[in-house]
Amino acid sequence: MTTPGRRSTLETYRDVIGLTGPLLPVVSFLGRLPTATIQFGSVLLVARTSDSLAAAGLTGGALALGQVSCGPLVGRLADRHGQRTVVLLFASANALAVTALVAGALAGLNTPVLALLGAGAGATVPLIGPLARARLVALARRAAVPDATVGAALSFESTLDEISFVLGPALVGVASVLAHPAYALGGAAVLVAVCGTGFALHPTATATRPGTANGPGSAHGSATEDGSATEGGSATEHGPGSAHGLATEGAPGPVGGHPPATRARAVRGAGDGRPGMPRSVHALRAALALQGAMFGACQAGITALTGQLGQEDQAGLVYAAMGVMSAVAGLSMAAVPARFGLRARRRAATAAAFALSLPLLGTHTLTGLYAVVTVLGVAYAPHLVTVFGLTERVVPPSRLAEAMAYATSAIVAGQALAVAVCGRLADARGPGAAFAVASTAAGLAAVLALTARPAADAGDLASTPHARVPTDDRAGTAG
Repeated sequence: MTTPGRRSTLETYRDVIGLTGPLLPVVSFLGRLPTATIQFGSVLLVARTSDSLAAAGLTGGALALGQVSCGPLVGRLADRHGQRTVVLLFASANALAVTALVAGALAGLNTPVLALLGAGAGATVPLIGPLARARLVALARRAAVPDATVGAALSFESTLDEISFVLGPALVGVASVLAHPAYALGGAAVLVAVCGTGFALHPTATATRPGTANGPGSAHGSATEDGSATEGGSATEHGPGSAHGLATEGAPGPVGGHPPATRARAVRGAGDGRPGMPRSVHALRAALALQGAMFGACQAGITALTGQLGQEDQAGLVYAAMGVMSAVAGLSMAAVPARFGLRARRRAATAAAFALSLPLLGTHTLTGLYAVVTVLGVAYAPHLVTVFGLTERVVPPSRLAEAMAYATSAIVAGQALAVAVCGRLADARGPGAAFAVASTAAGLAAVLALTARPAADAGDLASTPHARVPTDDRAGTAG
């Protein structure tokens, strides 16, 4: 029975769906599924058609590089021009680029051309996941929902990402076994064209339209924590003269302590009139890059160990088990009490990831691998949800889509680099070496979480028109 005054997790998720309607989550999930499909699918496709693992690796690497390089541009354009036009353009371009990659591989084009086509497929990814997250936050701000609903929204979006990155490679693997990887990539091109268009044309796309995206309170729709308007779309904290999002996790003190001229420069930030990004986002992106490195190193280690055991076909299932557990943990984040703030959640998640990754170093059997990796999945999504929540907390509302795109690109970059390095390391020194890299990345993420200072004092959020998740352990339940 639910305690009076508190909402159950199910009721909170009903509120999340109520912000979007039932169609948008379906369309956004199917629209982001190709992103998880083309990375793995491009490697299998080129490996099958060229009979060269080197060519496959170069193509997959070029695809990841294209996404990392151009992902933030997609977010920036969406912040400036609205999601509808940008997603329509990139979804169409991505469908054509993926189709060109499939045609080029089937035609037996040489490796440099395939790498170029792979880079084009990566550069045109419409990043529906980050944009859906930014859209949902904008809808939450507009509705002035409680903080618990925003936390559930971020958990929900992260869970959709987790499921897509488990299901995508699995579908590619099934298509490869039953027929040909080209079918999986062809399906990805159709999905991104149809569902990307559906995501762009959904009525909620106007929630992030420039000038109206962020709710009441200013020229750009943002408001201060105490309800007063701010200029340029950034929000202020509770104290006089302090700029929202400008106190950094690594800064010596609150922005309110800087001279007025310094604060003004910080708020103006970009020379084009947009508010600047706070320095704290760099630490958050580093944390996500380390988590991506954990993903990549685990993937390389799992592939190496299952191959060593003569069970290569189990690699995808082992990775899927970790992803499913991570998704369950992500959905469960909505039940975490608001008094357990984001700083504490981040520290707990990174410490758990480090501790739970250590048994991988002594794992030598398939059964043990399933057990250790499945338990490890418990720590992944909570860290993702928390860091995305902190990102939403500190960045100017008018640059939220860009910030989410950078965050996603950081994960992709960390994962791609770790896969490339740990694959060779595992070949030379065994799967334990790859798992050691995963534990090291987890340890560094834990150190970063412990040494980072709070981005802002959350204080009393009950009166704020922004739907924000508390960052400080002392913050009480809002709303």
